[in-house]
Amino acid sequence: MALTGLPPDTDADVARVTEALAMITPRWNVRILLALSGQPLRYSELAAKVSWLRDGQLHPKLRQLCDAGLVQRTEHTSRHVTYGHTDRAATLLPVLPLMVTWAERYLEKSDQPLPAIEQVEDSLTLLTRRHAAAILWVLKIRGEASGRALAQTVMPGSDWTNIYPPLRQLVDDGLVGTDGIGQPYRLSAAGDGLGPVLGALSAWSAGQPITQAEEHPVWGRPRAAPEERMWLSSQTRTPAPTTAPAPYPTDQTPPAWQRTALFSHATPPRPLAALPTGGPRR
Repeated sequence: MALTGLPPDTDADVARVTEALAMITPRWNVRILLALSGQPLRYSELAAKVSWLRDGQLHPKLRQLCDAGLVQRTEHTSRHVTYGHTDRAATLLPVLPLMVTWAERYLEKSDQPLPAIEQVEDSLTLLTRRHAAAILWVLKIRGEASGRALAQTVMPGSDWTNIYPPLRQLVDDGLVGTDGIGQPYRLSAAGDGLGPVLGALSAWSAGQPITQAEEHPVWGRPRAAPEERMWLSSQTRTPAPTTAPAPYPTDQTPPAWQRTALFSHATPPRPLAALPTGGPRR
């Protein structure tokens, strides 16, 4: 059943990413997965690594992660049970550094440097706002859209004014921008910068290597056009010289071709888009 008015493949993509975020966003889930990133641990060993969790909190979390297919419970004997990553969880962990990179670049700076795990948790909080993934997807595809147009795609069949609470939240979070009341909405630099994260989550949730993120039809990076090499494109039409060029002196070596001499100039780096002071709210 379609959740949005997007094409079926894109709608399924948004649904998978939303489900993936729902697996890892609940408090402490990422920390538990990181604690299990080595060898399988017995319950007591894991509890020592996440000592801020009481026994009554850790056990339900493990059960949820097992049900999600991210943690495997192995019963060796009735008294020897271990918990460890599934292969699915192991392939998810490389997405977390992408979130840290994004947070360090776009989230507002705190007085003290934050640990990487807190950067991840702050990022997940923003991404799991209600309808956030669908709104970001639509704005990435369309470039900009009015609130009514967004509602027709993000929540078809619902009162179109229901789009405004989640949309205003994304504006407050700094992921979406607008020029004012009645003006269209568009992704901010921070919202557009989520491309590597959302592309990787899409690839992971579809069972593909996260390296496929660069090929994502919405969030992937367009391939740069190959540089035109005029010296290979056609034969010269200049008449051949009537006399042969003078030979190099026998006691000298002909000059070697330099790679940079084949091109007229280097392509200058693209400037980063200016960011609003402070960046998105945490």
